Amino acid sequence: MTISNIPIAMTIAGSDSGGGAGIQADLKTFAFHCVHGTCAITCVTAQNTLGVNRVDALPIESITAQIQSVVSDIGVQAVKTGMLLNQEIITAVVQQLRYLNLKNVIVDPVMVSRTGAKLLNDDAIATIKNLLIPQATVTTPNLYEAEILSNLTINTLSDMQTAAEAIYKLGAKAVLVKGGGMAGELKGVDLWFDGENSEVLKTEFINTTNTHGTGCTLSAAITANLALGKSPLESVIQAKNYITNALKFNLAIGQGQEPVGHFFPLLITP
Repeated sequence: MTISNIPIAMTIAGSDSGGGAGIQADLKTFAFHCVHGTCAITCVTAQNTLGVNRVDALPIESITAQIQSVVSDIGVQAVKTGMLLNQEIITAVVQQLRYLNLKNVIVDPVMVSRTGAKLLNDDAIATIKNLLIPQATVTTPNLYEAEILSNLTINTLSDMQTAAEAIYKLGAKAVLVKGGGMAGELKGVDLWFDGENSEVLKTEFINTTNTHGTGCTLSAAITANLALGKSPLESVIQAKNYITNALKFNLAIGQGQEPVGHFFPLLITP
């Protein structure tokens, strides 16, 4: 049987050799949603659950060729960006998004880890802020990234709202400030803002340290749902439900911070 009219999503991100985040997490998430996943790899990492041991950037020509090859033949209904590593790669990706007129762009502004470790230099961060965020249908900063993008300190739900409004003004069509780094009752509570409507989004809180790949997986799930034709807000709501279950059925592999379970329903015995 040949299946036609398959939704196509693309991830432009780094490769995680441990399989928990990056390109690998994105493609698993796309597949779970019955969306065909394509990719453009920006960098290759040597990493496991204990940490990242090496990062190698791909040539700009290779990255742009990957994007153009997919779009020119297969087409893309939705695209997400993840780890873009440096200013040169960010600029090249933005140029491709514009040149190819790609729609339904989810920007995961990978700048700071969930633990607060800075991943990019100041020039690269400025390029994300000035060039990449304006391309976003939805951008999904974590707490620390939202603080950088908004130039605000975030401690309360009101702070999340103010930060979301500031990031929206950078040019994104909608902003999802993720509350995984918040304290107390706000931990795991996200704030959606699209210029007109604000929504406080909360699902069951899963108390686990096995959270590797959470941000990649959430943004990939949003991308998949957009490719399926759902609205941005509905895509976010569905993606939050998906990542909640993926956290609930996290994987006990490795000796460090273990990954979420992208294929969690297969682990549930009748």
